[in-house]
Amino acid sequence: MARKPSEQATDAAKQSGEAMSDTMRSAADRMQATGSAMAESSSQLGTKMLDQAEANTQEAFKAMRAAAQANDVSEVMRIQAEYLREQGSRSVAQAREIGELIASFGRNAIGSMTKRD
Repeated sequence: MARKPSEQATDAAKQSGEAMSDTMRSAADRMQATGSAMAESSSQLGTKMLDQAEANTQEAFKAMRAAAQANDVSEVMRIQAEYLREQGSRSVAQAREIGELIASFGRNAIGSMTKRD
């Protein structure tokens, strides 16, 4: 026996609601996973920045020790110039490393948010 149009409409609405609910649930799951990944990425970034700060501090103290043991002003100037040149190179490399980490985290976050089930 044929079903009434109202029953068919009710069934169609129910199926549509279930499909929408599944889609929303999937999107919420992806958002939660992305949030967790972002928290982990933030922790990695913070650790990397602390590692870099520690390396910079160690190099600064190394240069200060060398300058304190220098025999004359020209040696102090050479040590200082060498430290500044190395620190400049180190800063560029560290900024590039942080930039690459941030870009990678962004690509991963976008990828996890836009992937389809």
